[in-house]
Amino acid sequence: PGKLPQMKLTREAAQGFSSYGNQIGLTTGQVHEVYHPGYVAKRMELGAVIAAAPVDLVLRETPEAGDIIILLGGGTGRDGIGGATGSSKVHTEKSVTTAAAEVQKGNAVEERKIQRLFRNKDVCLMIRRCNDFGAGGVSVAVGELAPGLDINLDAVPKKYEGLDGTELAISESQERMAVVVRKKNVKKFIEAAAKENLNAVVVATVTNTDRMVMKWRGKTIVDIDRSFIDTAGAPHEADAILPSPAEQSQSPLCKPLDSVSEVLSKGDVKEAWLANMSDLACCSQRGLGERFDGSIGSSSVLMPYGGKYQCTPEAGMAAKIPVLSPRETRTVSLMSFGYDPRVSEWSPWHGAQYAVLSSLAKIACMGGNPSTCRLSFQEFFGRAVDKESWGKPAAALLGALDAQKASGCASIGGKDSMSGTFEHLNVPNTLVSFAVTTDDVSHVTSGSFKKAGSAVYEVGIKINADLSPDFSSFAHLASFLYEKNKAGKISAMYPLEAGGLAEAISKMAMGNRIGFSDSGRDADISSKDWFVFGTGILVETDADLTEDFASKVPDGTIRRIGTTEKANTITVHADGKEVTIPLCEIETAWEKKLSVVFPPVSGAKALDAFPDWAVKTHDSLEQVRKSFTVCDKSKAKPRVIIPVFPGTNCEYDMARAFNLAGARTQLLVIANRTPEQLSQSLAAFEKELSKAQILALSGGFSAGDEPDGSAKFIANVLRAPRIADGIMKLLKKRDGLTLGICNGFQALVKTGLAMYGEFRDMTDTMPTLTYNKIGRHISRVVRTRMVSATSPWALDESVLQNKIHLVPISHGEGRFVCDEATAKQLFENGQVYSQYVGEDGQPAVSEPDNPNGSSYAIEGITSPDGRVLGKMGHSERTVGTDAMGSSLDLIKNIAHLAVNQETESSCQNLFRAGVHYFA
Repeated sequence: PGKLPQMKLTREAAQGFSSYGNQIGLTTGQVHEVYHPGYVAKRMELGAVIAAAPVDLVLRETPEAGDIIILLGGGTGRDGIGGATGSSKVHTEKSVTTAAAEVQKGNAVEERKIQRLFRNKDVCLMIRRCNDFGAGGVSVAVGELAPGLDINLDAVPKKYEGLDGTELAISESQERMAVVVRKKNVKKFIEAAAKENLNAVVVATVTNTDRMVMKWRGKTIVDIDRSFIDTAGAPHEADAILPSPAEQSQSPLCKPLDSVSEVLSKGDVKEAWLANMSDLACCSQRGLGERFDGSIGSSSVLMPYGGKYQCTPEAGMAAKIPVLSPRETRTVSLMSFGYDPRVSEWSPWHGAQYAVLSSLAKIACMGGNPSTCRLSFQEFFGRAVDKESWGKPAAALLGALDAQKASGCASIGGKDSMSGTFEHLNVPNTLVSFAVTTDDVSHVTSGSFKKAGSAVYEVGIKINADLSPDFSSFAHLASFLYEKNKAGKISAMYPLEAGGLAEAISKMAMGNRIGFSDSGRDADISSKDWFVFGTGILVETDADLTEDFASKVPDGTIRRIGTTEKANTITVHADGKEVTIPLCEIETAWEKKLSVVFPPVSGAKALDAFPDWAVKTHDSLEQVRKSFTVCDKSKAKPRVIIPVFPGTNCEYDMARAFNLAGARTQLLVIANRTPEQLSQSLAAFEKELSKAQILALSGGFSAGDEPDGSAKFIANVLRAPRIADGIMKLLKKRDGLTLGICNGFQALVKTGLAMYGEFRDMTDTMPTLTYNKIGRHISRVVRTRMVSATSPWALDESVLQNKIHLVPISHGEGRFVCDEATAKQLFENGQVYSQYVGEDGQPAVSEPDNPNGSSYAIEGITSPDGRVLGKMGHSERTVGTDAMGSSLDLIKNIAHLAVNQETESSCQNLFRAGVHYFA
C-alpha cells in the first residue's frame, strides 16, 4: 500500500535515465540492476560516471575578494525544491501523492551545451573554481565557492515567475554550474557561453567578510558567518553494535542460489542449470542495457554485450579517453562495480569485502591491473534507530576499510544514504564498490569464448577461515593474469559470481555460440560445485597456466575445468552422470525472466519475404567493385560544415571522422535563445555554406526530439530560404555533397533532400522515419551491406570491398517506412545505399538483425544523383587510423569476432569517400 508497482518504477526509471544520458551524449558502457526483495522498500538507484580533463587545464586556485561568480545554464524552478531532503526524509503511504512535486525536471540539451563549453581550453583557463547545482541549489553551489559571498538572488534565471527568495536559494538543478572568474574575464566568459547557446549571468561577488549574504528584492534575507557554516551543524555520534554473521553453512558464499538448490535437491542438473541462468541474480538485462547509447564518442573499446551474437555481458566498461580531434590516444579507462545483496544481508562486513574484491577482479578480467585502481563507494542502508541498526553501516564501512588496506587501493570518493526504509521494510545492507584505472587499449580483453579447442581454467585465491578473501593472494593472482594477458597468452576472462561456474561458462559461451565440455578437467566437479557462489576467475587460453602458477601465486588455486567446443552445447559430468544442454535453451532461459519487463525484441511478426528486386544488389555495385582502384588522393582538403543544433550530440564524432580523412571541418553552433541570436546563427550558417564543399548533419536529439517526430527543428532551419538556397547552390552549382546520419538522416528525409536531392513538402506517400517497432531506443551493433555504388559516398575501398559492415546504431526513431512502389523505384534507381542483413548477408526480415523493422531492410538511401546520403548507422564511430581507415581498437569485443574476417569489417569509411571525391 502507498507504493507504485515495482514494474512501473523500474520501467520509468530506465526511460528517464536512458533518455537523459542519450540526449547528453553520454557513452554508457554498462547498465545493471541489482534485484533483492528489500529494494521494494526503496528502489536502488546509483551509478558512476568517469570524466577526463587535460592536466594543464586542471586549476586549483583560491577565489579572492572582487572575483565574480557566474551562474551558467538553465533556469530555476520549484521542481528542484526538496530533491535532496525529499529523498532522505521518512516516506509514508501518502508520499505517493506529494513526492512527485519534488522530482527535478531536467534539461539534457542544456547540460550538453555546458559539456561543450567546458571542452573549450580558453574557457577552462578562466575558471578559478566551479561547482554544480546539486542538493541545496544556490545556497550550496555558490555558498561553497568562497568564505565571503554577496549573492544577488534577483539575478538567478527562472523558469517562470513567482519564486520567492527561499525557493531561489535552495532549488537544485543538474543543468546549471556556478563558476568563479576574475572580474576582467566576466565579459569574455559570458560571450563564450553565448556562442554555445548558453545563458550566463553574474549572481555573486566574492568578498573578504567571511560571511555568506543573500539579497532578494533589495533586502538581506540570509547573513551567516562562515565559521558557523563550517561547523556543519551540531556534532553527531551514535553507539553501534556490530552484527555477527549467521553460521557459515548459511552463507551465500557456501551454497548455490536458493532457486537452484531447490531444483538440485531433485537431482536434475540440467533444470538446475537453466534455473540458475533464469534467476534474477544471473538473468539477461539486455533489453534494459540496449536502451542506453553504448557507442557515442567514437571511443567504446568494449560494447556492453560482446561476441558476434552480443550475448556476453562484459565485466565492466572500457573506453578510450575522449580526446578532441585531431588528437588520438591508446589510453583507455576501465571501470567496474562489485556488490552482492545476499552476501551483504548475511554479513555487511563480508559484503563490503567482497564488493571490493569483485570490482577489482572485474578490472583484471578486462585486462587491467587492479593494483593501479582507485575506488569509489556508494552506500544505502535502512534508517538507523538503535545500536543494532547503526551497527550495519558501521560493519560495512569497517569491512571496506579493511579491504582497502589489504588491497592497497584507496577509495577517493563516494556517497551514502540512510533513507532505505519504508514503513516496516528495509533495503538490504548496501555498499557498492566502483573500481577505476587506466591501461593501454591493446591489453583490453573481452569475456566471450574465442574459439573451439581452448583450455578453460578456474583460477582463485585463498579464502580465510572466517570466509574473508585474502587480498595478498588476490594481488599475486591479478599480477599473474596481467602479465599473461600482456604476453598474449589469454583469450578471455570472466568473473565468477553468484551463479558460480555454471553462470560464467554460459555467459562466455553465448556471445559467440562456442560450446563447452568438461573434457580435460583436472578432477570431477560435483553437481553442487557447478553452482556455488564463485570468488575466482575463468580463463580461456591455449597456454598451460599451471606451469608457473604455484611460484607466482602463493596460496592461489588453479584447476582446468574443461575445453571449449564447436558444438553449440554445454556438456558436464556431475555425480557420475553426463549432462548436455543446448546453448539455445540456456539463452532462452537467460532472456525469458525479464523479457516482460524489458523485452529484448518487440515480438512483432517478421516482415514478409522480400521481392527479388529488394534482395539483389544494384548493377553498379559489382561494376564499380571491379573497376575501382586505390590511388593517392591525400591532397584533397574539402571544407566540411557541421551545424550543431540544440540536441545535436554526435558532432565531435562526425568531425573526427572527416578530420582523419583529411578534411577541414567547421563546427557551427545554431543559437536560438532569442530571435536575434537565431538570425545571427542563420547568417553565419549561410556564410559557411558558401565556402563549404560538404554539409554534414550529425546525430542527436534535435530539440530533445520534439513531439510528433524528431529533427523538425533541423528541417525547419534547412528550409529557411537563405539556408535552402545555400544548400541547393552547394549541390547543383558547386558539385558539393551532403551527409546526414541518424538525426541528420531524419532531417534529410523530412526536407525531401534524401529522396529527391531537392526540397519537397512532405506528403503521405513520401518515405519517412518513425518509431522503432519495439517502441524504445536501441543501441547495438548491426550488420549492413552495400546495395549500390551510384553515389560518391560509396567510392572508397573500405566501403566497396567489405561485403558486410558492422555498424553501431543508436536511435529511437529509425524505422524507414515506404510503400512498395516507392521502394521499388529506390532500388531500381540505385538509391538504396545499404540494407540491414543477417549473418548470411541477406536482407533481414526480423529483429534483431533488422533492429527497427525498416521496410525492405533499408538502412540508408541517396538522392537520385548520389550527392545526398542519409543513413541511420553511425559509421563515424568506428573510423580510425588502421588498415583501410578502420579502428581495430574500437568495439573490439564484436568487430574482432566477425563471422568471416575476410568479408566483414567494422570500417565503413564513407567520410574518406566524400573527401576523396574532391581530389
